Amino acid sequence: KGFITDFGGLTSHAAIVARSLKIPAVVGAHDASKKIHTNDVIIIDGFHGVGIINPDNEQLKYYQQKLERLAQFDKELMLIRDEPAVTQDGREIILRGNIDVPDEIEMLIQNGGKGIGLLRTEQIFGDIETFPDEEEQYQTYNMMAEKAYPESVIIRAFDVGGDKFLPHDIKEPNPFLGWRGIRFLLDNPDIFKTQMRAVLRASVHKNIKFMLPMISSLYEIKNSKQILQSCMNELKSANIKFDSHLKIGIMIEVPSAAVMAKEFASEVDFISIGTNDLIQFILAVDRGNDIVSSDYQEFHPAVVRTLNHIISEAKKENTLVSICGEMAGDTFAIPLLVGMGLDSVSVVPSAIPYIKKIIKCINFEKARKLAEDCLKCSKMEDITERIDKFFKDNSVEQQKNILDEKT
Repeated sequence: KGFITDFGGLTSHAAIVARSLKIPAVVGAHDASKKIHTNDVIIIDGFHGVGIINPDNEQLKYYQQKLERLAQFDKELMLIRDEPAVTQDGREIILRGNIDVPDEIEMLIQNGGKGIGLLRTEQIFGDIETFPDEEEQYQTYNMMAEKAYPESVIIRAFDVGGDKFLPHDIKEPNPFLGWRGIRFLLDNPDIFKTQMRAVLRASVHKNIKFMLPMISSLYEIKNSKQILQSCMNELKSANIKFDSHLKIGIMIEVPSAAVMAKEFASEVDFISIGTNDLIQFILAVDRGNDIVSSDYQEFHPAVVRTLNHIISEAKKENTLVSICGEMAGDTFAIPLLVGMGLDSVSVVPSAIPYIKKIIKCINFEKARKLAEDCLKCSKMEDITERIDKFFKDNSVEQQKNILDEKT
């Protein structure tokens, strides 16, 4: 029903999966395991990061009423399920879902998501002790493509390492800066090619796109595209059908990729900003370390300016830009992100209705002015004050207050 941990951060992998599965969680509570005992009654308020041990009747009554209010709010949000996420002045933001387990696609469809913006392949096959073979992968990707059709499915290549399991018996002093993502894949071309072949075979529906993780250099993009072309040649020789115009994208999670956004964008069809890693690398803050969790700041001026740089540089190459990190699911951040000119947002399926409601309450031109003002700020507090004022001045405050019950 829920969990509380002594260690961990809000964007640690366990916290992300908990949000995906709608499991209430409080992480980084330090001494919870010492204070909680068997048979204790626990309230886990994952929205506010609070755990209540053996609550009194008044607390139980409050949270029961809160559950009822949230259930009613969820019903109201379902009324706009089939409507597009369009601002008041006509700018549409495509809302997609991040998928960690196959069953989530049902929730994505139920919540009105426009396809899958991030299929975490290292997650959907469970704990990867041995990588699944081509046929197993093909069956999974094909099933996802069929269920999402005609909406698109963005399949990210295996992103192992960091805080996710690496199927090799090695110990790294700093795994976040180690053998992970695209580095691992290029060093293991057989694993990479097996996945590429499976993706290509499933691409016959023409709604699949392929995305490369943790890109930091042009070499990695070009080398990956060469491997993909060799897989296409193999399938063509075997008379196996695939989408010969498969669109390729990259994750921008590393500062070098952010700086080189224009050059990288010229090599691909789309980019997706992974804020979880990008923020931790920009600010030198381990996102899974609760000791420094207060220094992990989404609205730090350096983060805001970097996001704007990525978006504006990619637009110069007419490359579509999405954001799929946890910042995308922060309702408070939505006006700023929309104002920067994002084309799409990908979040956990359960968050899609709330994000859509916020977008429908926003005027894009006013959001663009908000972004311009925030880019001039040199302090995080100034940025958050401007965003808060935006909500109050633009009739979004009531919606924000309702969502605050959830955040």
